[in-house]
Amino acid sequence: MSAVHALQTRGLGISFGAFHAVADVDLTLEPGARQALIGPNGAGKTTLINLLTGVYRPTAGSIRMGDQDITALSCDQRARLGLARTFQINTLFPSLTPLLSVVLAISEREGLAATWWRPLKRCTQVFDEAHALLVRLRLDDLANVPVAQLAYGKQRLLEIALALAARPRILLLDEPAAGVPEDESGELFEVIADLPKDISILFIEHDMNLVFRFSRRISVLVAGRILTEGAPAEIGSDPRVREVYLGNTHVAAHAAIARAAYA
Repeated sequence: MSAVHALQTRGLGISFGAFHAVADVDLTLEPGARQALIGPNGAGKTTLINLLTGVYRPTAGSIRMGDQDITALSCDQRARLGLARTFQINTLFPSLTPLLSVVLAISEREGLAATWWRPLKRCTQVFDEAHALLVRLRLDDLANVPVAQLAYGKQRLLEIALALAARPRILLLDEPAAGVPEDESGELFEVIADLPKDISILFIEHDMNLVFRFSRRISVLVAGRILTEGAPAEIGSDPRVREVYLGNTHVAAHAAIARAAYA
């Protein structure tokens, strides 16, 4: 019997009229993966994430999560199966604190959203779990600071904390470092790298230093199709990737980073 993949697509595609935004994508995410999805602007990366999460319904192909076909399932149904995501632009409540934000997310998962504020014993457990999540995401010292006062990198970490509150098996991150200052993005990805190994992660990122430092596998999407996939060292030295995306001046450096990281 073949191993069950965390997430797998076969011939996945979506067309808007005559425009094929994503076409014939075969993508596999292994259990515990740390996989990057890269490609030029307009390649269809976010569209592919929207297909995986159920925001869009495909016009071709299938999606499997483990041994279950989820192609026709809604966003909510996929989330209940353990598929979570973050977005390019955060959707946080600026007046709440990180602690209360995570408490609300856990309460929603547990069906307590209407009663989370009541002084019940079970709510103590919710607060304990929320605090533990903030510790993991290095946000515990900011637990009671209004979200609006957090540095943007910390807000991105809070988004990941909210996704983790759903206890996902698969986490899709759409440009988690977008808009984050360079001195904060490294810390953000260190936290991502340290997430539990039973969570499979697929992330979109344009900063190639982060991609080659933190991914174990890279999928390259060009014009809605997978151009190639492989380990960072392989992608960094692929002339096709160099031509369409990385550029001649950077590819050698990326390949060297990958070789050093995974030798």
